[in-house]
Amino acid sequence: MIKRKTLYSFLLLLIGFTFSLQAQVSFDAKVSKKRLGLNERLRIDFIMNENGDNFIPPDFNNFLVVSGPQQSVNRSWVNGVSSFSKTYTYFLTPKSKGVLRIGQAQITINGEVYKTSPVEVQVTEAVKKPNDPDNIDYLTDENIHLIAEISNNSPYLNEGISVVYKLYFRNPISINDVQELESPTYGDFWSSKINIGRIQVDPRGQYKGEPYNEVVWQKVVLYPQKSGKLTIEPLTLNLQLSVPSNRRDLFGRRILKQGQKTITSGRRTLNVKPLPTSGQPENFTGAVGQFDFDVILSKDALKASESFQAKIKVSGKGNLNLFQLPEINVPNTLEVYEPERKETIKTTLSGTEGTVEENYTIVPQYQGKYPIPPVAFSYFDPKAKNYKTVRSQELLVDVYEGPTSGMTNTSPVPTSTRTPLTASEGAFRFIQLETDFKPVITKAFWMSKRFWLLFILPFVLLLLGYYINRFVIQKSKDSASNKQRLAEKLAKKYLSSAKKAFGNQVAFYEALERALHNYLKAKLKIETIELSKTKIAELLENKKVDKVIATEFIAVIENCERARYAPESEGSIQTDFEKASRAMAMIDRQL
Repeated sequence: MIKRKTLYSFLLLLIGFTFSLQAQVSFDAKVSKKRLGLNERLRIDFIMNENGDNFIPPDFNNFLVVSGPQQSVNRSWVNGVSSFSKTYTYFLTPKSKGVLRIGQAQITINGEVYKTSPVEVQVTEAVKKPNDPDNIDYLTDENIHLIAEISNNSPYLNEGISVVYKLYFRNPISINDVQELESPTYGDFWSSKINIGRIQVDPRGQYKGEPYNEVVWQKVVLYPQKSGKLTIEPLTLNLQLSVPSNRRDLFGRRILKQGQKTITSGRRTLNVKPLPTSGQPENFTGAVGQFDFDVILSKDALKASESFQAKIKVSGKGNLNLFQLPEINVPNTLEVYEPERKETIKTTLSGTEGTVEENYTIVPQYQGKYPIPPVAFSYFDPKAKNYKTVRSQELLVDVYEGPTSGMTNTSPVPTSTRTPLTASEGAFRFIQLETDFKPVITKAFWMSKRFWLLFILPFVLLLLGYYINRFVIQKSKDSASNKQRLAEKLAKKYLSSAKKAFGNQVAFYEALERALHNYLKAKLKIETIELSKTKIAELLENKKVDKVIATEFIAVIENCERARYAPESEGSIQTDFEKASRAMAMIDRQL
């Protein structure tokens, strides 16, 4: 008897413990992964074991919402015990690298508010083969590619290379918009981007021998500044896509589904070779490429105290703005001023090409014949893989008038070690010392043509401004107001027609969808061709409309589209009508 009572007590205890477990409410946030690449997608589920209302998602400030919320409910009976779960699912794409935080979600269950714990995920650099949980689209992986074409993977130090970023895509994928999430950095390179102008699609592109649409996204010329293995960071793009779905419209055509995809070119590594040390000239200053060199005099015969210019000119293709030009050597009886540098350079895919000049102004103080010795310029030719030295011709300057110098030393010395000579007494005789003043005759401004022009001009401008405001600006405003009032009338008309057509599903949803579209045209001042769901969500967000209301409004539009092909119950029709009326009223209030 005692054993039977003990058994009954144990069973009662077990049943009470089971009911206490069932009565405990849980509301949790679960992510598909805690570590992902910049071009991967993250799935997050908000799960509750009791039915709740007024679900408020967190602010996904660090993410792009690809889709969601997707709601699912699961009920089951196991051995007479019921279980319930309700889930809100979002698919997200990270906006940046680092540790990103997802805040708290909120739900009301049985009159009490429950919140999830914040979640942190680690976002790394973009990976080559992204793995998006539960949302992989095979078509996008097979038909979209982003590559970086590098002209030379093993250049010399300071040898120019080109990098072209190309986007390839083909049917059945179409790209609606492209956003650059991460730009490559060139920390170990001197870089120069090439302006490509307007982005154009070339339908004759080839990728791995197959026809593709080709888009050249970016061109850049790089000059490595150190040797060894150098890394070029990846380019990452976020694409707005249109992908055909399994659904078809009344004419048998596939309905396009809007989606997003993040794609990366991947890291690229270059093996930069150092310049050879054997055979390197002493006057080598880092020039790498193919160049021509010359020294040009503006005149070779002049009077003392006149000036002439000596131009040191390097032209060709290479790192033109990354090396120093050699200095000119002149006799110590010539006064030389600091050179003026001039660059005429353009950058193409083949590298930087053009001309670099340094112009020296030289003033002789005494008459005589002055030799300008040859100037040597050395550079490394990466194609020939050796150093080359070019020398200018020896030049002679004849100063035929002026004072005679008692100095006999006319040997050239470097310009960096010269000291300026003191000017002679007659060095500045060409400067005029006497002035000749002449009276300036001015005409009276009063009652002149200029006076009357300035007097009448303000009145003309006022009349012109009144005309533009009265007949152009106000007319356009009245036209816009009339369109808005017409759209509001149509929205009320179709909403009334939808209410009268409760018994006819097709007529009801057609009228309801027209009402929603005309309402948006009136409130957001947009045309019907712009009313995609993505565009509607973006416009409502810009107008500071609450996310829950915007989501409910878009859900009604989706129900209208879905109801054309699948039958709905009278309860669903009544619910959709009430949701549409409520959403329009709430948006009205917030706007």
